Amino acid sequence: MPKILIIRFSSIGDIVLTTPVIRCIKMQVPNAEVHFLTKQSFVSIIAPNPYVSKVWGLGSDWSLLETLKQEAFDVVIDLHHNLRTLKVKRALKAKAYSFNKLNVEKWLLTNFKINRLPAIHIVDRYLATAEAIGVSNDMQGLDYFIPDEAKVSIDKLPATHHNGYVGLVIGAALATKQLPLSKLEALCAAIEQPIVLLGGPEDAVNGQLLADINQEKIFNACGKFKLHESASLVQQAKVIVTHDTGLMHIAAAFKKPIISIWGNTVPAFGMGPYYGNAEVANALFEVPDINCRPCSKIGYKQCPKGHFKCMQLQPVEAIVASVNKIWKHV
Repeated sequence: MPKILIIRFSSIGDIVLTTPVIRCIKMQVPNAEVHFLTKQSFVSIIAPNPYVSKVWGLGSDWSLLETLKQEAFDVVIDLHHNLRTLKVKRALKAKAYSFNKLNVEKWLLTNFKINRLPAIHIVDRYLATAEAIGVSNDMQGLDYFIPDEAKVSIDKLPATHHNGYVGLVIGAALATKQLPLSKLEALCAAIEQPIVLLGGPEDAVNGQLLADINQEKIFNACGKFKLHESASLVQQAKVIVTHDTGLMHIAAAFKKPIISIWGNTVPAFGMGPYYGNAEVANALFEVPDINCRPCSKIGYKQCPKGHFKCMQLQPVEAIVASVNKIWKHV
C-alpha cells in the first residue's frame, strides 16, 4: 500500500484548489493511503475530506517532523514548494515531486506586464505534479466537504431569504483585492434580490454598514459563522458575487454560478473559478487597459499608485445585470 503525503501549507483557496489532486490520487493509485500536511490553522478545511486518511497540522516548532519520519512515506507531492517544504522533504527522504510555481513568469507579469504564463489553470498544474505516479485529471472539479454539525439551516436566515439569495463575499485577504466600501454600497443598493453578506470577523463592521442600507433585503453574516458554516451558506445561495477569495473556490466546488470581481490580481495567474467539465454559468469582471495591473500576485493593503482604478472603475450596473441574468436561470 503506497503511502503518499501531499503538502500545501496555505491558504484557504489554495488548499481547496488541491482537492482534485487528493481525490485523483486516492481513486487512481491502487490502495493509496493519502495524507495531507498543512498549517495547523487550516487542518479543519481538509479534515472532513473522505479521500484523506490523516491530516497533519504543522506548528511553529517543527516538532511534527519526527512523527512524520515514522510514517515512512513512499512519495511526497509538494504543492507549495518553498523553503519550508524543502525542509520537510529532506527530513522524510521520500521520492518527491514538486509543483512549479512559475515565480519568474509571475514576476515578469507583475513588474513588466510581460505575460509568459501558460494558459493553464493552477488545478491542472497541481495535477501535473502527480502525473509521475500515474494520476490524471478526472475533470470532476473541486471538492469541499462540510461536517453535518456545521451545515446551516435556512431557518437561521430571515424568511425573506428562504426562497433564494445572492451570496456577496465582501472581504478579501488584502484590500487591493476587494471593492471599496462605496462600491459595495452601490452594489448592495442596486441588487434587487435578497442578499447574504459573507466574510470573516474583520468584515463585520462593513457588513453592518451595508446591511443598514436595507435590513429587510440584506442579511449580514460576516463574523457570525465559522468557515464551514459560511461554506454552507455559499452552498445554499443561488448566485455568488465575490472577489478573488477562498470562498470563490469553495463556491466553485459546489458548482455555484459565480460572478467574480478582480482588482490587482488577474485570472491569468490561473486562479479563476474551476468547475472541471461541468458547465456552470459565470461571469468575470476586470477593468481593462490599466497599465499598472497586475501589481502583485497577492495584493497590498492599499493601492501602490493611489488611484485604485482596478476596483474604483468596476461597472456596478453590468455586475447587477449579470446577477439578474444568472438568477433567472437557476
